[in-house]
Amino acid sequence: MSVATQRREAALAVAVPVVERLAAQALLQEIAELKRARNAVVLAHNYQAPLIYHGVADFTGDSLALAQQAARSEADVIVMAGVVFMAETAKLLNPGRTVLQPSMAAGCSLAESVGAADVRALRARHPGVPVVSYVNTSAEVKAESDICCTSANALRVVESLGVPRVIFLPDRYLGHHVQQQTGVELVLWEGACEVHQRFSGPQLRGMRRELPDLHIVAHPECPPDVLAEADFVGSTQGMVDYLASRHPGHVALITECSMSDNVAAEFPDIRFTRPCNLCPHMRRITLEGIRDALRDGRHEIVLSESVVVPARRALERMLAVGRA
Repeated sequence: MSVATQRREAALAVAVPVVERLAAQALLQEIAELKRARNAVVLAHNYQAPLIYHGVADFTGDSLALAQQAARSEADVIVMAGVVFMAETAKLLNPGRTVLQPSMAAGCSLAESVGAADVRALRARHPGVPVVSYVNTSAEVKAESDICCTSANALRVVESLGVPRVIFLPDRYLGHHVQQQTGVELVLWEGACEVHQRFSGPQLRGMRRELPDLHIVAHPECPPDVLAEADFVGSTQGMVDYLASRHPGHVALITECSMSDNVAAEFPDIRFTRPCNLCPHMRRITLEGIRDALRDGRHEIVLSESVVVPARRALERMLAVGRA
């Protein structure tokens, strides 16, 4: 048994109850065999259920990091255990490979809040102002943008343009967070993540009163009153890096609930309090869906060249700015 397999099984034992593991054993084995037969990898976002995250994923992380890791692999087939825009990003960075999405119903409230026509209308209202689009957007929106950003590098991307004003979309809360740190004026879109916007400042203050030793680690897609209560604000990878460097004794990750379940296996010395908001779209990815995608080639992501070329260019411009 390889070291990687041993680590996966150890993490699975911590994160998933034994009854659930036993019930899924045959399906996990079937997926493993299909991956070998298809020369495939499974990418699992940090918000996936632990059984998927620890049980079948070859790479885990945020959406852009997953697409980049897949590009460095030798796989012929990529299965995205995440939402649709993530599969599109994987296709943009791996245009010569087959990218499969287990459920086309796995959407995203944030990505779906803005369309390509909206970007064109914004450009018409603000002529000459460059468009920065968050990676949590469709390929069509990326294609209409000058450059993409992640939650980790949004400030750096905005300031790299060297202009006094940018259009920033679609997340108004991430945009507000960036606006507090720069002199560049941001024209914001009114999008939001349905998971992160459910957290509130009063909720976190109540947690602190009950749990005075609590470290609050929040994603910048949360509202401003939430970020004001946080000890650290960062992307999902930034959260993991914070835990690894600081090793706080007691933590609440203010983001999608499954992430706490997943990273708890990596940090057994940290106590996690889980104010649980689950993403309904991530829950649409199942082991059965992953198995069917591998077995039947279901649902392949196909993008037109007219979208791929400008969308990929926007991503590459971001990557040229620095570490995502």
